[in-house]
Amino acid sequence: MAKGKDVRVRVILGCTSCCARNGVNKESPGISRYITQKNRHNTPSRLELRKFCRYCHKHTIHGEIKK
Repeated sequence: MAKGKDVRVRVILGCTSCCARNGVNKESPGISRYITQKNRHNTPSRLELRKFCRYCHKHTIHGEIKK
């Protein structure tokens, strides 16, 4: 019954400003991450949503990251 490639897949969204800052400066407390689902047929490209980052204390763009 179940197929190998499901239409809906789980993706992890990471804060783009925290990821950039974490590479240069290790003083950041962490990286804001969200887990969501996307439809692979309707959205084949990487997903980007505007979410609240608790480390930056503002709304930033969270992009899909590799697992």
